Amino acid sequence: MEFLLGIILQLINLFQWALIIYIFMSWFPNARESSIGQFLARICEPYLEPFRRFIPPLGMIDISPIVAFLVLRFASAGLVQLFNWF
Repeated sequence: MEFLLGIILQLINLFQWALIIYIFMSWFPNARESSIGQFLARICEPYLEPFRRFIPPLGMIDISPIVAFLVLRFASAGLVQLFNWF
């Protein structure tokens, strides 16, 4: 059971890094049109879309990726606590 939790936490951590890289790619022109950018878009956009639907941008700033990142953090902490409970 501990092995499975470790794998899930590593996958969540990897996805968090993919989100960070994808978010920072928006700062560079044409970075999201590269092959890496398109790959990250296929992975990250389905997760980010529900947050963007419910959290409107504040002017030019989109805070939905921050909320999405925090949800992943809370989910991984919740999994650890759930594992410790059992």
